[in-house]
Amino acid sequence: MPASTQLTGLNILVTRPEHQSAVLAEGIRALGGNPILLPVLEIADVTDLSPLTDLIKRLDEFDWAIFVSPNAVNKSMPLITKQHALLPSHLKFAAVGKGSADTLQQYGVNDVLIPTEHSDSEALLKLDEMQHMAGQRVVIFRGNGGRQLLGDTLIQRGAYLEYAECYQRRKPDLDTTPLLADWSQGKIHAVIITSSEGLHNLFDIIGMLGQQLLKFTPVFTVHERIAQTAKELGLEKIIKAPSTGDEGLLKGLQIYFQVTGK
Repeated sequence: MPASTQLTGLNILVTRPEHQSAVLAEGIRALGGNPILLPVLEIADVTDLSPLTDLIKRLDEFDWAIFVSPNAVNKSMPLITKQHALLPSHLKFAAVGKGSADTLQQYGVNDVLIPTEHSDSEALLKLDEMQHMAGQRVVIFRGNGGRQLLGDTLIQRGAYLEYAECYQRRKPDLDTTPLLADWSQGKIHAVIITSSEGLHNLFDIIGMLGQQLLKFTPVFTVHERIAQTAKELGLEKIIKAPSTGDEGLLKGLQIYFQVTGK
């Protein structure tokens, strides 16, 4: 089957934040599929920038700057480069995944420590450079709240830690009536989930009818943690992509529908 037609006739629900879905949607179209965008997570500026800008002024006090997502990079690096014409020469950069590292490159930061096997806090914490942190000053750029594992573990390893909250994540208010009508008629063939928070938001947004439909719809993700969340929510068709990023998700879709014959 030609690659360009492997998803022909399939409607794929993409739940990423709107500004992060374009490349994935284009990849689905290139394979003949129809991406349906339902952004279940909104990324917004923090209401008060002063704590973030005050911390950025002290950036030269830190040994490590860690970015948990491309959003963290895009919301903080313009402020950092505005405050610091030259980045502190001793400051080391790390990121949870390749997407964040690629985004850092757009701001001229090319030497970034990232895990290679997986894109999550657990994988970053396994790296040799993250083992001996006694006395190291670390700042983690992230959204409001978020997982504590990375910071808590670094503190346990002796680091002095501060958080720089540079964006807010919010659950949008969406009208899913047309979507649920199509879904009830079997017109949604797969759902892509890229964060546990997004999955919980989707669950809330689509209500009880949508939850029953989701239970039997193939759900694709690249993270074991999200797959586990999906299991806990009672979903029955969970497909973990063979590799990370958009490429892995697209490959997972191709393999699944090639095997199942749609």
